Amino acid sequence: MIMETAQIALISTPWPLFYRPSIQLGSLKAWLNRKFPDIRVDSHHIYLSIAHALGYDLYGQISKKTWRAEATYAALLFPERRERISRFWRRHSKDLNSGAKTDFEGTCRLLEEASHAVIDAVPWEDYGLIGFSICFSQLTSTLFFLRKIKERAPFAKVVVGGSACSGKMGLSLLHAFPEIDCVIRGEGERPLAHLTESLLTSRDRKTSFPIPGLLDRFHIPSESSDSLQFSQVSELDRLPAPDYTDYFHHMKSLDALNRFLPEVPMEISRGCWWRQKSVQGRPRGCAFCNLNIQWKGYRAKSQERIIKELKRMLERYETLSIPFMDNALPPGDLQGLFKKIACLPGDLKLFAEIRATTTRETLAAMGAAGMKEVQVGVEALSTTLLKKLNKGTSAITNLEIMKNCESPGLPNLGGNLILHFPGSNQQEVEETLTTLEFAAPFRPLKGISFWLGYGSPVSLDPKGFGIKKIRNHPFYAHLFPSEILRNLNLMIKGYQGGIRDQKRLWRPVNQRLEAWRATYARLHQAPKSEPILFYEDGGRFLIIRQRQAQAAPLIHWLRGTSREIYLFCETVRSLAHILSRFPGFGEEKVRPFLNMMVDKRLMFEEGNRYLSLAVPVRGRESCRYV
Repeated sequence: MIMETAQIALISTPWPLFYRPSIQLGSLKAWLNRKFPDIRVDSHHIYLSIAHALGYDLYGQISKKTWRAEATYAALLFPERRERISRFWRRHSKDLNSGAKTDFEGTCRLLEEASHAVIDAVPWEDYGLIGFSICFSQLTSTLFFLRKIKERAPFAKVVVGGSACSGKMGLSLLHAFPEIDCVIRGEGERPLAHLTESLLTSRDRKTSFPIPGLLDRFHIPSESSDSLQFSQVSELDRLPAPDYTDYFHHMKSLDALNRFLPEVPMEISRGCWWRQKSVQGRPRGCAFCNLNIQWKGYRAKSQERIIKELKRMLERYETLSIPFMDNALPPGDLQGLFKKIACLPGDLKLFAEIRATTTRETLAAMGAAGMKEVQVGVEALSTTLLKKLNKGTSAITNLEIMKNCESPGLPNLGGNLILHFPGSNQQEVEETLTTLEFAAPFRPLKGISFWLGYGSPVSLDPKGFGIKKIRNHPFYAHLFPSEILRNLNLMIKGYQGGIRDQKRLWRPVNQRLEAWRATYARLHQAPKSEPILFYEDGGRFLIIRQRQAQAAPLIHWLRGTSREIYLFCETVRSLAHILSRFPGFGEEKVRPFLNMMVDKRLMFEEGNRYLSLAVPVRGRESCRYV
């Protein structure tokens, strides 16, 4: 049998966040330990060693940009291309500190020394099975370590998995790199356990096939093979809690001056529940998203299991920072879940990704439980563009959650604005610019240039989005030799279809985003600054204050019914709903008031729906209407 040593190594290479253990490694280690209690499973967070050697600041700067991160290990993997890669690095490192930006050779030398020190410190030949998790920004670093470790352990079975191995990407890696023996094309628990069992029982050093969800170079599957299907755990409650003991043991071995407060990642679901079809019948899900190509369907843990696992994480690892790694928190009774979390002991610091349709009440429950920040799927401030993106939201919906997250006691909002989306037009840019005027009081969004991901709905329906000639992104040509690249199918795609026109079209939005960031920062320089647009409720009257960057605040008084209408529109209300709530006032009286509020940027209107934009200054809500 091939696994004579009965030891398994699980490896994650740079460039994940160094202050988080790998949830992929932790989940697989726990699963294998439960399935094979007599086998030793070691998880090697190599990226933590590299971050310590480079310095956390330099590591963080490099890891912020994918092309910059991939360039470093490409230079070590293909030293004959180092000069070309060095030029590429400099083009993508203008925001680095001056020393790191210019001294690519010095950075590479430091990285190579640190990497070889990691390799030399472990007896890799003791392992019968070595698994690598390859996710975003980890391709070249994984290939470098994989090649070097395979030289040390030529008889070990090497398997790779992760989001960068889904579909045809994993098959192309198998063809291009002989050091790789197997590829897991979906989630890893069941295929890895089947592979382990096969290796333990095989007498001729061969894997018993087929193994669902696993590709092997000696058994290239047909398109209809079970190996190309997913092999998933049907119920997430059956999974053991991730085992991060190796990461924490490693972290505690660092000298005291280089210690840090870690975060412990946790998942409560896999996949994405937002899978509705667009009106054009295009592929499901958000048009730009390829985060779910390694899963089939959607699964979530029960609330009882979530609370139990969260308590165990807090007790076992003695940390209060818990980021939920779900693509989006599950639907259902989130408010009830976070009320239960709020009852746990400790001052939690939580993070999660959520949809823009999350209610204020749910956000309040999250804030009370310790949710400090939420990444919201905003993506656009043009309703027309949001329809193309298949987000199932509108500009006024996005403004509502941006406003709510500005309220004291509720989580801070993080969000992106997708620029240069294929087929976007002048109307959508104008709609975005108009909405940005109303979004100015809220935390700025980050402008993100659209990138085409393997397996995304856009890539599966290129004609529907006006693009053609999809291929690997041309930047890969700077990193990989042509004879290797031509056989690879990689995550980031290049395409033809108005790219230059899109950049020109969206330039005014980029400029507006820069001004937004600068103004927001200026108005929040002082500690505990008040919101930019807020109200104080006097019961019979309302005082609204609009802070300005270089002028005194504007102050507005609303009295009587005007106050009541404004508070009624704290959530999005249709004109018909407003008129029915205040039957003594006809449209001829209500609409002029609403128009005045919109003209003053105190309310937002979209399709006869209205939203008040001011937030309560102390987190205290006025009378709420239903």
